[in-house]
Amino acid sequence: MGRITHQRGVVSEALASLRKGRRLIHIIVGPRQVGKTTASVQIAQEWFGPVIRASADEPLPPGPQWIRVQWERAVNRRAERPLLILDEVQKVQGWSESVKALWDAELTGRRPLAVLLLGSSSLLLQKGLAESLAGRFFLFRCPHWGYAEIRAAFRGDLDRWLYFGGYPGAYALTDDEPAWAAYIRDSLIETVLGRDVLQLQTVAKPALLRHLFLFAASAPARIISYNKMLGQLVDAGNTTTLAHYLRLLGAAFLLTGLEKLRGGGVQKRGSSPKLVLWNNALVSAVSGRGFTEARADPSWWGRVVENAVGAHLLNSLQGLPWEVMYWREGDLEVDYVVRTPRRLLAIEVKSSRSRVPNGLAAFCSRWEEAVPLIVGPGGMPLEEFFSTDPRRLLDG
Repeated sequence: MGRITHQRGVVSEALASLRKGRRLIHIIVGPRQVGKTTASVQIAQEWFGPVIRASADEPLPPGPQWIRVQWERAVNRRAERPLLILDEVQKVQGWSESVKALWDAELTGRRPLAVLLLGSSSLLLQKGLAESLAGRFFLFRCPHWGYAEIRAAFRGDLDRWLYFGGYPGAYALTDDEPAWAAYIRDSLIETVLGRDVLQLQTVAKPALLRHLFLFAASAPARIISYNKMLGQLVDAGNTTTLAHYLRLLGAAFLLTGLEKLRGGGVQKRGSSPKLVLWNNALVSAVSGRGFTEARADPSWWGRVVENAVGAHLLNSLQGLPWEVMYWREGDLEVDYVVRTPRRLLAIEVKSSRSRVPNGLAAFCSRWEEAVPLIVGPGGMPLEEFFSTDPRRLLDG
């Protein structure tokens, strides 16, 4: 599919930190097929010493001794200032305990190894980091490719990015839409579900997890109650199971169920989640609609655009201090609400789908500190919004 030469921002950020010799483990986390491995190769190419690389992304994940073997390879070349890179490290059972023991031994010396870990499951990484490596790491996020990056690397236009999404390795196939969709389904969706979720988590109903993902992909940016999902999904169990599976899909950077903002804060239980896919390719590949058909259907395209806005927020605002939610009371709705300790941003996405007007005005009358933003006709143009880091919209 061609070699990706575009350099993502995480490369310069991680490389600069590694070169400073900080006594911390460096970690890059992000979805599959967005360039984490490529970024590590680019970091390795600019490293001033030898590089020891290894990947745990195997059908049968290696045991903790695998980490010690790679670590010793780097230790044996310590005098040459080596960089140790371990990819998909979360696949190794007990990885964080092994890394902790080896790293703590390193800290007794004057010059600890430079270590870079990569992972595609935020849930497993976060568990290991919280339990064993607290205070020992520096985290870098490598999200799905946004419009600005796709435009720069492939000269793609906005509509094609909205449809084909942000998986750079798949762009060579976009002229053959059936092949592109098959690649996304088989090499990305199934791989993530089968190897990043089902193999690494306790999932009592694997078929339900897949059905939940497909259901959400057919209803992007829709607010759907758990009870309605229970009626649509076979052997759905209960709302607790669905909420758990949504959390697993979110940790794999596939799908998030946004919570509703209420007067007293976010309602964590019982509210109807807003289903947002992290990459529009996940929507288009399973929708059965080709690019021309999708673009010609105003109602569907409105959903595509609205999901892309939510995905842009999720990919750009991972971690604290940002919360991405939605708001609805009766027929009044605000598509997305972003909250920080100091700011409240209310976003309405203008599209062709009909809705009761004045949701944004009603929200701002209730939350007077809120900053309103219209994305689309009559507000910030789509191309400008998708080219802007949302953190800039929250400055002030």
